[in-house]
Amino acid sequence: MSGVVHKSLPHDSAPLHVTGRAQYVDDIPAPAGTLHLAFGLSPAARGTILKTDLARVHAAPGVVAVLTAGDLPGDCDVSPAAHDEPLLADGRVHYIGQPVFLVIAESHLAARRAARLGRVEVAGERPILTIDDALAADSRFEGGPVIWERGDAGAALLQAPRRLQGTIEIGGQEHFYLEGQAALAMPLDDGGMLVHASTQHPSEIQHKVAHALDLPMAMVRCEVRRMGGGFGGKESQGNALAVACAVAARLTGRPCRMRYDRDDDMTITGKRHDFRIVYDAGFDEEGRILAVDFVQYARCGWSQDLSLPVADRAMLHADNAYYLPAVRIESHRLRTNTQSATAFRGFGGPQGILGIERMMDHVAHELGLDPLLVRERNLYASGGSTAARSKQTQLTPYYQPVEDSVIRELVAELAERAGYRARRAAVDAWNARHAVLKRGIALTPVKFGISFTLTHLNQAGALVHVYQDGSIRLNHGGTEMGQGLFRKVAQVAAERFGVRADRVRITATDTGKVPNTSATAASSGSDLNGMAVRAACDKIRARMEDFLKGYHQAGTVEFRDDVVHVGGAVLPFAEAARLCHENRVSLSATGFYKTPEISWDRARGRGRPFYYFAYGAAVSEVVLDTLTGENRILRVDILHDVGKSLNPALDIGQIEGGFVQGAGWLTTEELVWDENGRLMTHAPSTYKIPACGDRPDLFDVALFDNANRAETIYRSKAVGEPPLMLGISVFLALSDALRACGKAYPALDAPATPERLMQAAARLREVIDEP
Repeated sequence: MSGVVHKSLPHDSAPLHVTGRAQYVDDIPAPAGTLHLAFGLSPAARGTILKTDLARVHAAPGVVAVLTAGDLPGDCDVSPAAHDEPLLADGRVHYIGQPVFLVIAESHLAARRAARLGRVEVAGERPILTIDDALAADSRFEGGPVIWERGDAGAALLQAPRRLQGTIEIGGQEHFYLEGQAALAMPLDDGGMLVHASTQHPSEIQHKVAHALDLPMAMVRCEVRRMGGGFGGKESQGNALAVACAVAARLTGRPCRMRYDRDDDMTITGKRHDFRIVYDAGFDEEGRILAVDFVQYARCGWSQDLSLPVADRAMLHADNAYYLPAVRIESHRLRTNTQSATAFRGFGGPQGILGIERMMDHVAHELGLDPLLVRERNLYASGGSTAARSKQTQLTPYYQPVEDSVIRELVAELAERAGYRARRAAVDAWNARHAVLKRGIALTPVKFGISFTLTHLNQAGALVHVYQDGSIRLNHGGTEMGQGLFRKVAQVAAERFGVRADRVRITATDTGKVPNTSATAASSGSDLNGMAVRAACDKIRARMEDFLKGYHQAGTVEFRDDVVHVGGAVLPFAEAARLCHENRVSLSATGFYKTPEISWDRARGRGRPFYYFAYGAAVSEVVLDTLTGENRILRVDILHDVGKSLNPALDIGQIEGGFVQGAGWLTTEELVWDENGRLMTHAPSTYKIPACGDRPDLFDVALFDNANRAETIYRSKAVGEPPLMLGISVFLALSDALRACGKAYPALDAPATPERLMQAAARLREVIDEP
């Protein structure tokens, strides 16, 4: 072996990124005559379209055509599964920003200007905007709540020595990818269509375009070289642009491209689901949880999109890293007249985890204990321990045994490395001396399940070619959105052939090369595609070995250090490839992988939905001005489990980025709709993502030494989503700072904006000042 995996090699496109030469969908040189598209949007959140006046749109400079729902060919549904999202509103509108008509023009600017000239008259109805509105109207998906339980939580709650209830409101989040949604469709001379899309799910784009054009999927190709960020926002939300471009290209016979401007992107597309979580916890005097009843309310928006599996995953992560002896989880999936909430990094898991982390903090406050002590007393037992072997103490609420837990060791190591206990005492001492500026500290763990909960998505394919000069080209079903997937998979290929990493090139993800791909989501990119590439490489290597053994009359063949050892002979890899080619040995192969050992009965809430768990923990320390709500993160220490890392540098980068994005979700990123359902935070001027100045002065990230027990690619673990939940430590550190303002529990809601923090501090002081 060449030792290419487990090395910190740079991102394959890093030089292109930093020089601005990386080509994204809207940078692709298009043929002469390419047309540009823009949507005309609904001005009302709910109602029936009475009239659409498009005369001024048709007459606008550069306009070639204007389409409404009645002009579309066949069925142009753009939903990921439920068939409830028409490309253009079909008589009724369901949120402000819903596409109503489509402008096809000679330039992007001409299309956008013309789209603003349309007049859509709507017989408005009172929109359903909030969780309370939806509950009052019984507006929901699935017809009623989904309930999973293990044990008798009701009886255990009644018998518990101590009991408390609480509620937390959790805001949504805008994806704010650097590259907005974009697509380019080019009609082919055989009647087919080539689509370039900024998407995490090329096969879904292929399927939706084929369906809209009434073509077999084999006549539609979707190609994706890279995205400028995705975070789940390009799993289903790119369907509308791709279908619109394909329909317009079919109609006009000319290539068509479309990209949303940032305001349109934020107005049209879905966000992270906002939640309300209500908890009822029973516990003993030591803080050990005996029973808990969670009720989760998810605001899903106007269409189903991916809300059902998102809400399921929130339920699946309601335990986070804690064993719950008796538990009941009730989930409500509520339909509202807002953007259809969609996939977002963590896919419901962050909301479920925040619910129990708030509960743990509340229990600690009730007992006057250090929150870390309460957490430690409830963590899942270590894998291989007596408790783990008994299985019963290791069962999740959905009956999956937790057999690989390292969370106790990881938390203990982080607490020691970060000096948590000494800093806890220092924070308390600081707060005793200062009336206005208060400090807070929190250590929070993460246990995150890895696999798609829809079992058939846990598969991947790959195509590998070895050329006669020894260079290697591969293709797989995963998409590159900046996370470094291509580099990791290339490292796997280089390792299998024992060659330098620079011998391997990856082509754009292409449904014409690898069919039936799953979305690059659920943190599964490296797990699935790495194994598929390994399978393909091993087929080719086995063929080469068989030939070279016979050719050199040797007993052994070994690929390492960019050469091939054949008995006593040493051949450069390029020479070995040339010999194989000249002797008619196939140097091309496909590979396939499906995740083993998983099964899931969603209706009963039982099974093994996850192949394994990833673990992590973070300590965050903050300072808060209690009069203004302004705050800063002073220091962050993270210890995270990525198994045996394929590429430590890339994994640390993902951990840092995920943490910052999670902290942003819970502190600065606030989505605001007005009473009519109009999104007010629709641009960088009104929506605040974390900036460089928000990072902590001390930011220490380390990888936990823990080879994956599951048979994953080189015993690595997924890293895309789990680190986002580490940002919860910032939210709870701010809550800890508020705790110093009074004796009552702060009961802070998210996001903890300066306004919300200032108001919470004032409330706590009022409680103290009451006679």
